[in-house]
Amino acid sequence: MSKDMSYSGVMSRRPEIMKQAAGVDFSLFESGSISFDYERMMREAGFSIEEIQKIQLSHGVGNTPILELRNLTELARKCAPKGKGARIFIKDEAANASGSFKARRASTAVYQAKKLGYKGVVTATSGNYGAAVASQAAMYGLKCIVVQECYDSKGKGQPEIIEKARKCEALGAEVVQLSVGPELFYLFLTILEQTGYFNASLYTPFAIAGVETLGYEIAMQFREKYGKDPEVVLATNAGGGNLTGTARGLKKAGAESKIVAASVDLSGLHMAADTQFNRKSFTTGHTGFGMPFTTWPDRSDVPRSAARPLRYMDRYLTIRQGEVFYITEALASLEGLEKGPAGNTALTAAFSLAQEMNQDEMIVVQETEYTGAGKHIQPQLSFARENGIEIKFGDPKEEVPGKNIILPSHPSMIKAQDADLEHMRKSLIKNAITTYNVTPNDADIEFLAEETKTDVEFVKNVLKSL
Repeated sequence: MSKDMSYSGVMSRRPEIMKQAAGVDFSLFESGSISFDYERMMREAGFSIEEIQKIQLSHGVGNTPILELRNLTELARKCAPKGKGARIFIKDEAANASGSFKARRASTAVYQAKKLGYKGVVTATSGNYGAAVASQAAMYGLKCIVVQECYDSKGKGQPEIIEKARKCEALGAEVVQLSVGPELFYLFLTILEQTGYFNASLYTPFAIAGVETLGYEIAMQFREKYGKDPEVVLATNAGGGNLTGTARGLKKAGAESKIVAASVDLSGLHMAADTQFNRKSFTTGHTGFGMPFTTWPDRSDVPRSAARPLRYMDRYLTIRQGEVFYITEALASLEGLEKGPAGNTALTAAFSLAQEMNQDEMIVVQETEYTGAGKHIQPQLSFARENGIEIKFGDPKEEVPGKNIILPSHPSMIKAQDADLEHMRKSLIKNAITTYNVTPNDADIEFLAEETKTDVEFVKNVLKSL
């Protein structure tokens, strides 16, 4: 009997398809209510830091250098009050095989697929992860399919996304390109079911465990070179796996660095709206992903996401598109380093945050990414102009996403803004209650306290207000 391949038919089989394709029975960790055993799920991914390092180092991943940005630090100090201006560093993840930190996630996911006997891997992404999975799959001799959302209904694709598609294809992947809309996840599930390939999701425990080496390396490298941990580790935040894995690795190293998230402020733009898809100049690391995934991680393509950033976040900063373009150019002209937009999002926030910190303190941006034809500033700005976006110099505070991009007239105008973490914590609790429609028990309340990095009293007070 043939299966129902309609949208509703495929979506109704989602749990079955996911279980078959992920190599994880998520039901083992469920409580039947809001809470689930997150740490057990992570432990049963089955990797120690040492094992992951061995897997990664044998496949061109990890042990990337720490670089101090002395000239950018000096510029920050010129804009800062006397005595302020922390030293700014980057962890140069562009040195990984596929050119980004996503190689760490892909390394463990593809290794697991090979270990379990899958013939190929599938991932749904319009970002660097597709290239990372393609790269690792090639090394392991596995097939790779990347499902990519890259066009609006008129067939126009953003330069950065098209650039990433070219890289995926160059590394041997089959790339399935779609217009923006709900068909992405439907087609992803269909391909998983029809091929029997492994779901190399960004959000499995294997993928997040792969990022833990990044945080662990930061702690070890700083201790060896500078005799201490950095005061702040700053991570670009979208789906939350970058921050989650790095924070977990730092914790395993015993580091007490503050964990700060950064996203480009695209408030007012709807990420899945066809008419607005090409009115943004950033495809990741923005609030359109960062905010919803932070307040409800389980919107991902696995039943329980291993990326749960609000558990680890000490602060959440937002910056503007024009500010990131400025810092991207400053990094190239002052430091001789060309890097892609994702890591430069956190670097822009670091430039602002450094001016609040003392000069003897250290702040590290925990990743960089490769750059290429579609990722450079000029194609991005040209594409913005073609879509009716005004480009000008001025005060970035006046930037309106989807209408204009304002490049700062002076670096002193680059000012990161604090997102309201308390509001986001309340939103996560509300989302949990709405999704599961249960009266929370004691275990649920403790779980929500961990999820929001608060305490039981905070959760109880939020529940009362609801």
